[in-house]
Amino acid sequence: MRLVRFEHGGTVSHGRLGGDNVVPVAGTTLIEALAGKTAGAAVPLASVRLLAPVARPGKILGIGVNYAAHAAESVSFVNTSKPEVQKWFNKQVTATNGPYDAVHLPRVSKQLDYEGELVVVIGKAGRHVPRARAMEIVAGFCVGCDYSVRDWQRASQTMIMGKGFDTHAVFGPAIVTPDEASDISGSEIRTYVNGELRQSATPSLMIHDIAAQVEHLTAAFTLEPGDVIYTGTPAGVGAGFDPPKWLKAGDKVRVEIDGLGHIENEVVEEPDTMRIG
Repeated sequence: MRLVRFEHGGTVSHGRLGGDNVVPVAGTTLIEALAGKTAGAAVPLASVRLLAPVARPGKILGIGVNYAAHAAESVSFVNTSKPEVQKWFNKQVTATNGPYDAVHLPRVSKQLDYEGELVVVIGKAGRHVPRARAMEIVAGFCVGCDYSVRDWQRASQTMIMGKGFDTHAVFGPAIVTPDEASDISGSEIRTYVNGELRQSATPSLMIHDIAAQVEHLTAAFTLEPGDVIYTGTPAGVGAGFDPPKWLKAGDKVRVEIDGLGHIENEVVEEPDTMRIG
């Protein structure tokens, strides 16, 4: 199944994506929606707005420098030593953004970067999950982009500030369940900026694969349905060029993963987002 969240006629629903149509399914939670019970007539895909497949993830977690080639290009902005140790950060829930929505170029920085990634969505609660059973708690896979503000990332050892800006956790367009995605390890990840191919690799090149990530995370805390995991980015990020290729307003970033679809976002100047209360 390809599970989406979509807006149609002012109503937000879950649905099964099939070809050029979306079939609404029952349920307000991810678990209910994954049951796939039809709850209405199909609507044309062209008539809906696709949203982030999980409205408000309990956790958005990302692993750093999980591809050897990316680790090699990242020495200027992150600690790449001891690759055998998984390096995790979190992106804030308010960073959640839809697969085709605008991404903000922050007012406080011009060092906005892209990281095309395979995203895992958790479908069952898990604690101390052994590697051999890790995939049992995975609901499915998405295409993602972990937008990163590099100067803010360098300023904090935890990387949290540079990773957590609003609109900077893009994923979608659908949660593709494991039975439909099949063996994801050979699915190529490609990132384009304004049509220029910048990143290309497969998850088989990860230093720590998905099962290892789940085992490691659940050794410390419980993963819950709707949690989102960014599994690492290949080489080719903007910071890896000399001089760096930072994103600018008007740039379009497209990430594709074979079998999962694509996301595409335009970078815009951050609007007036000041609010109190």
